[in-house]
Amino acid sequence: MPLKSYISYSTESNFPLENLPYGVFSTKNDPIHRIGVAIGEKVLDLKNSKNIFDQPLYEIFQQSSLHSLMASSKDTWSLARKLIQSYLSIENVENLEKAVFWDQNEVIMHLPVTIGDFTDFFSSYYHALRCGMLLNPLKPLGENWKNMPVCYHSRSSTINVSGKPVVRPNGQYLVDKKVTFGPTKMLDYELEVAFFVGGTLNSPAEPIPVSKASEYIFGMVLLNDWSARDIQMWESHFLGPFLSKNFATTISPWIVTMEALEDFKTDNFKQEHTPLEYLLHENKFNFDIHLSANICYPGSQQNYTICETNFKYLYWTPLQQIAHHTVNGCTLKPGDLLSSGTVSGPKDEECGCLYEKTNGGKNPIELGDRKLTFFEDGDTVILSGFCQGDGYRIGFGCCSNTIVNRV
Repeated sequence: MPLKSYISYSTESNFPLENLPYGVFSTKNDPIHRIGVAIGEKVLDLKNSKNIFDQPLYEIFQQSSLHSLMASSKDTWSLARKLIQSYLSIENVENLEKAVFWDQNEVIMHLPVTIGDFTDFFSSYYHALRCGMLLNPLKPLGENWKNMPVCYHSRSSTINVSGKPVVRPNGQYLVDKKVTFGPTKMLDYELEVAFFVGGTLNSPAEPIPVSKASEYIFGMVLLNDWSARDIQMWESHFLGPFLSKNFATTISPWIVTMEALEDFKTDNFKQEHTPLEYLLHENKFNFDIHLSANICYPGSQQNYTICETNFKYLYWTPLQQIAHHTVNGCTLKPGDLLSSGTVSGPKDEECGCLYEKTNGGKNPIELGDRKLTFFEDGDTVILSGFCQGDGYRIGFGCCSNTIVNRV
């Protein structure tokens, strides 16, 4: 039976009482950044609403970012969620007079925290296999891929929340085997899910064991790892992507907590090889999250779906990603962002990027009066995701950008 709030919303709402994702927002007449939770079509202002928290939680929610909350403990996260859920419950309708609500369409969303480091994994088997087949059909997966979570370190300075335009990047690439400089002709998206690191800082040279890794995961967001494929193919030998990735990354503004996702755990992806001991865990830490990508382009009368996939197709779990990331003594800090890599499934419609979906640009996607290989200026790309419960859904909201040309 779904929970009930005195704030009304439909069963299709992304943000029921079971969800309560955190975000940081401001308003037109008050530019101060403050923490809120999404409920239905509203935002509960946790800074200005009365009688939700005592100390020390009261002070945490007076901050302008989620850093202090992220840096606290799993027990603190759980307590805060229970207090907010109770405050919004229909049994406590008198709180309507003490609470400050904003319409979601009138608030300005911001990054929830100053992001320290950003690591992007390559953890989807089907994505890795398809892309490998395009680049090296005889050996599509490296020998290391099924033995450890492969990843690269990207830039946190160019991560923005949904709604910011993405400027088409310049770079080097080959045209008819000649090195050329100019705007990318192969602008692509990658449909990903990322998690924010929380908890206490692990000491240098102190790995986080896989058995305790869940204590360091605060919550999840959608992520679009924008990619310039022509630049990527030219620059990636032998150290991997650089300018082809670091120009823009987009996240959805609402962080869905792990408690909200608890009921949607599903079996871990069956791994072909038994990994090394530091990566072994038996507990479920995979999630049934429905993911989709859509495009709207100038002159079109509708949004076109270009991908429908599921987070459950990840080969490596977030617990394994953390254990591997820190096994050499690397420290993780509250506010760091770790992403899944492109999430693809076994079917053609489950390809999580255009490079994969179009067979490297050889097989365009039919979209009404347009054939899509890679994105053009004016295209708007919209990522969305949700978990479907019994009479409610846990939604991530929207991760959307419009592509613009460099002036």
